Amino acid sequence: MNDWQLHWRIQQLHTRYVQILDEDRLEEWPELFTAAGRYAITTRENHQARLPLALYSCEGQGMLRDRVTGYRRINVYEPQCYRHQISALEVQAGADGGWRCRSNFLVIRTLQHGGMSVFATGTYHDHITEQAGELKFVERLVITDSRQTDTLLVIPL
Repeated sequence: MNDWQLHWRIQQLHTRYVQILDEDRLEEWPELFTAAGRYAITTRENHQARLPLALYSCEGQGMLRDRVTGYRRINVYEPQCYRHQISALEVQAGADGGWRCRSNFLVIRTLQHGGMSVFATGTYHDHITEQAGELKFVERLVITDSRQTDTLLVIPL
């Protein structure tokens, strides 16, 4: 596989990721990760200081599914939806045969009454592998630019 094919495949993984979130198909979200995949959201400040504190953290598909169940059945929140924009994808070969990727993201949130705002910006730091011909996240670390986080962080970024 050449570099352009790999880049395109990783962009396709990112496209599936944001479509699943933006179209409220969250039950499909855990399948984008390996069985032991890790998903975490932290701030740039904590990441730069190498502080382990995460705003949101899931280890494995089971925890990812639990997060979706909590969103659907337990949490009380104002109805909302996201629209993601991803740019500046960088891809490097990883030592384990997978890939290390970095990209920028912007999330616009629309509330039920129609109000829109920039909800989050930052970078994705990904570790991606191939399993049975399909690319999956081994880890997706979401690093937000702001240390302020809205309490309505119920949908994954």
